[in-house]
Order: sequence, then structure tokens, then C-alpha cells
Amino acid sequence: MFTGIIEELGTVHSLRLLPESGQLTLEAKKVLIGTQIGDSISVNGVCLTVIRQSDRNFTVDVMNETLLKTNLAELKSGSHVNLERALQLQTRLGGHLVSGHVDGVGTIRRISPIGIAQIYEINAPPALLPYLLPKGSIAIDGISLTVIDVESDYFTVSLIPHTFGQTTLGFKSLNASVNLETDLIGKYVARFMGMNKEANLPKKDLSLGFLAEHGFI
Repeated sequence: MFTGIIEELGTVHSLRLLPESGQLTLEAKKVLIGTQIGDSISVNGVCLTVIRQSDRNFTVDVMNETLLKTNLAELKSGSHVNLERALQLQTRLGGHLVSGHVDGVGTIRRISPIGIAQIYEINAPPALLPYLLPKGSIAIDGISLTVIDVESDYFTVSLIPHTFGQTTLGFKSLNASVNLETDLIGKYVARFMGMNKEANLPKKDLSLGFLAEHGFI
């Protein structure tokens, strides 16, 4: 589990693509502190397991499913990546709960400066848009951001100068691909409501009684 608060920008040393998998080696500093073999690190929003490491880099295996469903296959030697170590219970949760399981890949359609901010319009797969709402959370390449607006085929987010300068979004141009993970809690709520609908269960309004009945309070 992650927070979407990027700890550092890493650099791709190599990406070895095999017939049905890949192996990615990344240069980093901060995220290697305290990291051991078997630990999870978020790479552009994808939860990956460290299989080798030194004092300057680490290596992860990438399954074929991950290569197909994310933008990791587009990485090249020298590419920048967002890195974050897994959440610890004593850590401040500055972003939101991010699982590192990417839901789909979006595309940057417009970047507009407004005051100190950069407004990004991101095309998203139709299946993801119902899980987005204004002021809700979204992870873009592993970065925890707040949704501004949701339209028929895209959504917008705003980046402060720090986020623009310290993450991969500051390096990306129009039509670049980005990994998207919608809000974890929202997906569970949608699944729960959908299961009730499919099972033709009677609709129940959200109330204190409903929450108590289902063990939330």
C-alpha cells in the first residue's frame, strides 16, 4: 500500500523485455534506504517487488500482465520514473490509499498554466470515468492528485510547482501516456452497490442504521 506522495525521481538503467515478462533496473538513492529483497516499491504507480539491489540501484521483475496494462513497456534507458516505498503504519498519510494496481492507461491531452498551477487534461478509458468525481482522488503515474472536473472522456487535475518539478509529469508532453489508479474505497463501494443491484436486493439508503448493520460503526 502507498500514499501517492512521491519520494524521489529514479532513472531507468535498463529494461530487458522477454517473450512474456520483463526485468527493470532503476537507479535511485532515497528509496533504497531500509529496503530489502522482497520489499515493494511503487514505480510510476505500479507496485513491484525488489529482487536485487545495490547501494545505487535495484531490479524488479515485471509480469506480462503488467506490461500489457501499464506504460512500463515504454520506458527506455535514461527515462525518469516516480518512486515511493510502501506505506508504514507510523507514516503520515499525506495523499490517499494507493494500492499500486493500475486500472488503465490515460493520455495527456492538454496542459494549461493558471497562476502558479499547471492544469492537466487527461483522456481516460470509459470504464474508469464512473469512479472519478470532482474533489475525489486519483493516482497518475503513482502521484496522488485531486480531480477538478470530470467530462465525457477526460478529467482534469491541478499541479502545484513542487509536484510539477519533482515528478515525471513535469517531463511529459502532450499525448504522453500515464498510469491511472482510481480511488480504492470508491471501487469497493461501487462493487458493493453493483452486487446488490445484480442480486435484485432491495435498495437501502445510507444511514446510521445501515452502517451499524454492516459493521461500519
